[in-house]
Amino acid sequence: MTYKNKKQRLLFIVNRGSGNNQESLTLAITAYFKDKDAIAEIFELPKNCSLDRIKNTITKANADKVVAVGGDGTLKLVAECLLNTTIPIGIIPVGSANGMAKELGIPMQLDKALELVLHGKARQIHGTLVNNELCIHLSDIGFNAYLVKRFDELPQRGMLTYAKAAWHAFWNHRKMHISFKIDDRTIKTKAAMVVIANATKYGTGLQINPEGKLDDEVFEVILIKEYAVMEIIKIWLSKLPWNPEKIERFQTSAIKITTRYKVHFQVDGEYLGKVNTIEASVIPRAIHLIIPEP
Repeated sequence: MTYKNKKQRLLFIVNRGSGNNQESLTLAITAYFKDKDAIAEIFELPKNCSLDRIKNTITKANADKVVAVGGDGTLKLVAECLLNTTIPIGIIPVGSANGMAKELGIPMQLDKALELVLHGKARQIHGTLVNNELCIHLSDIGFNAYLVKRFDELPQRGMLTYAKAAWHAFWNHRKMHISFKIDDRTIKTKAAMVVIANATKYGTGLQINPEGKLDDEVFEVILIKEYAVMEIIKIWLSKLPWNPEKIERFQTSAIKITTRYKVHFQVDGEYLGKVNTIEASVIPRAIHLIIPEP
């Protein structure tokens, strides 16, 4: 879409509760667009805002681009509203982890992220549907989901709080008994964690899925049998193959995973409780995201 002969209309969906941000995002965004050739409308998310209300706001705004101002949870909300449309989604990363922004190389500085929204190009990516929840980044059961739960329960944000939650999870989480079929193989094993990987790395920078692609029509299933953080770091730094006794990787467009007992479950950084079944399928050409040039 070209904006040469008209002003861009931009709708910013602002989550004021994201991360540790103390400044007024609304004032900062308004100030940035004072002398720009664009019209910026801002909608501040109220608590427990329904998807229908966000969708109605998007429809009324008739915007050329819709921008998620927050973390991965805010982006997920906006993506759910624009699923299978051609409206580009911009990202202003002000959340605690900002995993998808880091995945795509979105600038962390507000003015640079706003500039990208104005001038960046949109890229079409797939998503996954995990237990009827849209996932555009990473979903998992087991260790990391428990860590997310612990992190949410602590009063402060930031990496120190994350480290405290990780330490607690490491000493208190127990392995799961899981089973699933993939191709002609049936897997039954104990596992510390299973990841449904749309993207390649977590917001901490830890690369869990080095060969993942956002624009194909499959996703990866990462089976972590041991608490293998050092194994993942070794692969991340050295690019050596995974030890299959500790970590296995599968590629598919649909899967069903069952567990003997209920296990912790999260999607895109949002803890969703305990489950004993995970069903996932790919959503081809799900959304358009505004990203930097390669």
